[in-house]
Amino acid sequence: MSAETTATPLLEASGVVVDYGTRRRPNRVLHEVSLSIGHGECAGLVGESGSGKSTLGKAILGLVPVAGGRIMFDGRDITHAKGRERRALAADIQVVFQDPYGSLDPLMTVGDILAEPLSTAGLAKSEARATVAEMLDRVQLPRQVLDRYPSEFSGGQRQRIAIARALVRRPKLIICDEPVSALDLTTQASILDLFIELQRDTGVSYLFVSHDLSVVRRVCHRVAVMYRGEIVETGDGDQMTVDPQHAYSRRLLAASPVADPVRQAERRSAWLALRERQPV
Repeated sequence: MSAETTATPLLEASGVVVDYGTRRRPNRVLHEVSLSIGHGECAGLVGESGSGKSTLGKAILGLVPVAGGRIMFDGRDITHAKGRERRALAADIQVVFQDPYGSLDPLMTVGDILAEPLSTAGLAKSEARATVAEMLDRVQLPRQVLDRYPSEFSGGQRQRIAIARALVRRPKLIICDEPVSALDLTTQASILDLFIELQRDTGVSYLFVSHDLSVVRRVCHRVAVMYRGEIVETGDGDQMTVDPQHAYSRRLLAASPVADPVRQAERRSAWLALRERQPV
């Protein structure tokens, strides 16, 4: 894959440090992490649970405080943005979570879920209705779903609704936090294809967070591998799933699930062998 990027990144995280716990007894989760995302680019961030990858996404969204380093977005320093500035950023930075059912209000119809961000932004009802209809078309859902509730849909359909909600204010960046990990392989493939199509059509940038190297290879131009709060390897999306250099990256690739049970068994054996020979 290739991206139409400009010289200045849309997002640039430089030496970002995040601590959990107390000031007296901090637990360092991110150790001076640096990552950039260009305009119209999909950057992948891969690592096992607890590696710190989702924490970086939360730091960009302002959901966890940054103890060190800097986060620049579209030429602005947003490292410690709060209040009105942070609310204004919601138009440009959106998120799609792992669990679409948990992120969608079960008491609201699809139409209300998609219209709410537009009403908050002050759009007229007629313009909001037109935008909502356009978003449903983009995520390949019929407009008849507007009066239905999230519980009436499959996991893949709910994730399409969540993606439409993230797109409705036409953001510049979407943080995709394990957006297909709760779906079966066939549904994963269709949602990943949707992400690719939406990026091609809208020019939106993605930070695609996942534990699966084979998933990010399908959508990402560049991939960074995170281990224990540090980025240990960065490379082209195709190269990282063919010839990763770091032992941890090779373990992640060997552990990636595939639909073929024979290949899956081979990968499992390779993962166990790598674990024995190359402890990280």
